[in-house]
Amino acid sequence: MSKIIAIANQKGGVGKTTTTVNLTACLAQAGKKVLAVDLDPQGNTTSGLGIDKDNLDYTIYDLMLGDGYIEQAMLPTQVDGLRLLPSNVNLSGAEIELIDVPDREYRLKSILKHAKYLYDYIFIDCPPSLNMLTLNAFCSADSVLVPIQCEYYALEGLTQLLHTIELVQRKMNPRLTIEGVVFTMYDARTKLSTDVVEEVKSYLGQYVYETMIPRNVRLSEAPSHGLPITLYDASSKGAESYKLLAEEIMMKSR
Repeated sequence: MSKIIAIANQKGGVGKTTTTVNLTACLAQAGKKVLAVDLDPQGNTTSGLGIDKDNLDYTIYDLMLGDGYIEQAMLPTQVDGLRLLPSNVNLSGAEIELIDVPDREYRLKSILKHAKYLYDYIFIDCPPSLNMLTLNAFCSADSVLVPIQCEYYALEGLTQLLHTIELVQRKMNPRLTIEGVVFTMYDARTKLSTDVVEEVKSYLGQYVYETMIPRNVRLSEAPSHGLPITLYDASSKGAESYKLLAEEIMMKSR
């Protein structure tokens, strides 16, 4: 049975999608069977894996509303072993359309109930807010991976997210845990990055990954080519960092 991991932070621009695209690619290239679920209406994980998000017959939106089957929506990617449940702007209407649906918080869990036996890892890229879509991800997941940008307000946002995880754990999904915290856009030359790392480690030390994702031009360029960093520039610092993060996650799962 697979491990289902939600990648979440209610702050935008912290590297959720970058982490989803590149971490899933690295795990697949390491021989794992991986499914990436794009649960963000922006559809950036979809386009980041080379899929035209504006030309899709089925997306996660259709499945959330009970239309179609997961096999109809799943797409292959350019990485062997990595498949995608895509998303686009249509998903932005799901929150309103699910208002009167019974068990609306568990729609995604129902969608993934059979897929979880086919994959080693399922990663869910959450939207940058704590809304119904993110709640669906938390109710489906075994754990939450939190990317944190090395900036001044990092800990403030983290505190709110951890409180939400605790509430979901207590009331809706008792198995939900924190998978880990990964620092993104890290710049060892700045005192701010160092200070943020130290502050978060003092608060959540046992959950913080050793690997930190650096600021890297090639990592920023890769999405515009619809490629994970390991296919765009396998020798870049960004690629090396995500390979190391994938190794940490695999070690933790053993």
